[in-house]
Amino acid sequence: MSVVSYRSLRVWQRNRDVFLKQWRSEAPGFVIEPFLVLLAMGVGLGTYVALDEGQRYVDFIAPGIVAGYGMFSATFECTYGSFVRMKVQKTYDAIIATPLNIEDVAAGEVFWGATRALLTSCVILAVAAGFGLVHSPWAVLVIPLSLLSGIMFASISLFFTSLAPSIYSFNYYFTLFMTPMFFFSGVFFPLDSLSPLVQHLSWIAPLTPVANLARALMSGELGTGAWWGLAIMAGLTMVFFPLSLYTMRRRLLV
Repeated sequence: MSVVSYRSLRVWQRNRDVFLKQWRSEAPGFVIEPFLVLLAMGVGLGTYVALDEGQRYVDFIAPGIVAGYGMFSATFECTYGSFVRMKVQKTYDAIIATPLNIEDVAAGEVFWGATRALLTSCVILAVAAGFGLVHSPWAVLVIPLSLLSGIMFASISLFFTSLAPSIYSFNYYFTLFMTPMFFFSGVFFPLDSLSPLVQHLSWIAPLTPVANLARALMSGELGTGAWWGLAIMAGLTMVFFPLSLYTMRRRLLV
């Protein structure tokens, strides 16, 4: 397997340029939907939900929404987006005919997926701040956190994309992996309110440490336990990033 070079940034630039031309059609999806979820769940349902120590429900779910929708942005970009560029538009075939190698293409896709996660998380964080849901200056660290989590989720997603036989395979990925993780990773309710079995499964989910860290940073309650999430994120990234490069090379050479 070849080494990733600086040329992977050219793939990132290509995707950036396409996004800048089409952002008006894409912006509502990653701005309006999280806003509506935050409004409906936090302000609407939150009036009927009581948490320990008098915490408002909207304060609890806001960091989870930031983490969750950052995850979805990276995932959609590196599943449906990458698959279309690979199989339908034949963009990858055109790129690897240039001095870029396959690893550059895959790495550029991961970096762009992480950028989409960063953009989405920053917008939702700004909305949360406008609602008065940011209670600590530590919340600024949610920005690099979203970038790190974006690399992790983009790597996992591109790995699945490299194995997917058709675009319909992503139905399984989202239905059996992404959606359950979104609901059982501490985004909408505390994990200690779940059964022991679900709690153990939740700690396996990659979104759980991201949501916990985002909540700790936005609330200013930086317990030592939350920082273990960085080790989990780093470990998953170190596994899936090179793995996605390897399996994508095998996919494109078949």
